[in-house]
Amino acid sequence: MPNRKDLKSTINNICSAVFAECVAMSLYHGKTHEENVDALLESILAIRNDYISRISHPEPGMKKKEYFDHLAHSFTEQITEIIDQISNLSE
Repeated sequence: MPNRKDLKSTINNICSAVFAECVAMSLYHGKTHEENVDALLESILAIRNDYISRISHPEPGMKKKEYFDHLAHSFTEQITEIIDQISNLSE
């Protein structure tokens, strides 16, 4: 299991890349709705802040490995959903 610093760095890198992809999509595809782009950008920032704070303060009573595996799985699901929404912006 990676340490907390590595997990935070990974989350920051993934969120930064997804954020940049969303901005690029909004700039290079003229038919995007600005409200949708703004909502996606806000949700990316909210996800990032939520997961960084959850790494720093794990839930009591859960085994650490189980907690961090669940955390990684739910983060992956949410980021995948955001990526799907970004790909649908140009439609």
